[in-house]
Amino acid sequence: MAQHVKVMGVVGAGQMGSGIAQLAAAAQLQVFMVDVNETALTRGLNAVTSSFSRFVKKGSISQEQMDKSLALIKTTTSLEHLEPVDFVVEAVAEDESLKRRIFAQLDKIVKPSAVLASNTSSISITRLANSTGRPNQVIGMHFMNPPPIMKLVEVVRGMATEDSVFETTKALAERFGKTVSCSKDYPGFIVNRILMPMINEAFYAVMEGVGTADDIDNGMKLGTNHPMGPLALADFIGLDTCLSIMRVLYQGLGDTKYRPCPLLVQYVDAGWLGKKTGRGVYQHP
Repeated sequence: MAQHVKVMGVVGAGQMGSGIAQLAAAAQLQVFMVDVNETALTRGLNAVTSSFSRFVKKGSISQEQMDKSLALIKTTTSLEHLEPVDFVVEAVAEDESLKRRIFAQLDKIVKPSAVLASNTSSISITRLANSTGRPNQVIGMHFMNPPPIMKLVEVVRGMATEDSVFETTKALAERFGKTVSCSKDYPGFIVNRILMPMINEAFYAVMEGVGTADDIDNGMKLGTNHPMGPLALADFIGLDTCLSIMRVLYQGLGDTKYRPCPLLVQYVDAGWLGKKTGRGVYQHP
């Protein structure tokens, strides 16, 4: 049976974490957003405020609803403040050792009945669950970027995830107005198992001189009706994140078709990570 969630924790105040916190607050949940420093928390809260303001400007919500929702978000640099939460979503960088450390800490802090979810886009939920004493209460809850806009949430059950935890997670995603896609716990799950090799292949096409970045992106946008070309999308996601996911696919599945493109590796080595650094495949002034 699904548990009713009233208080939620979000670990990470970046683009994903702040977006998830916004969704929870909009659904009238009390939210604790945690990050390692106050600068990150201020930036995250500013992003939530800006996003809510755009919804007010469009007439989707009222100023009163925005103010009420913002008042529900509390920020903190200490995981200890998550002790009362019913459900926590980890949304830090796509780094397995970091995530495992956080899950081990959360396991000691949050109440025994709480669900521990990860927003990972590719890492094994079963392995993350194994760093806790409650693997039955660990699940993947992968939001698409940006969470307030994108309609999908990918829910991923680990080997030990209980049915009630799945039902709670699915009900929470639907409360946020999302459609749920269920994936088994294989590297990359569904979305990135298909998307990332396409992005990787686009890099191979650039590297081999098949076409320019613009030609490739226009070909996919206008030829296959994608809203954004794969290279522009890679810049938006972050080339470092794309490379991390390709490495998870390559190591986890062992097939050479998932080998990261050397050009993608070079861009990341150069610090050209996309929109967040001002340069990736394209310039972002």
